[in-house]
Amino acid sequence: MSTGRGGRGLVRPYVVTDGRSHPSRNTFDLVTLVSAMPDRPLAGLSQERRRIVELCLLGALSVAEVAGHLHLPVSVTKVLLGDLVDSGHIITRAAVPRTPLPESQLLREVLHGLRARL
Repeated sequence: MSTGRGGRGLVRPYVVTDGRSHPSRNTFDLVTLVSAMPDRPLAGLSQERRRIVELCLLGALSVAEVAGHLHLPVSVTKVLLGDLVDSGHIITRAAVPRTPLPESQLLREVLHGLRARL
């Protein structure tokens, strides 16, 4: 048997996801934040799903961070996260949204005001 990182046996991604290649929901991107619900039982979860919940109990992590901690491809991680959202073990939220840039006219007025004060 081939070994992966840390001497663990190599497990194919389709085994981890029960043969699925797409998550049950398509709402995750790399910066989606994931938090665990502390009151949900972990019994019956696979090792990978349990690890995700345990990681996210410590604080919100992005999808990319979860994938990195698990040493799994992001696509596989998204399938697992979808399962955990469906079961109520985790919740997700978008990362802090980008604020629109101010209009150039407003910036010119601010610059003009600053120059007037100096």
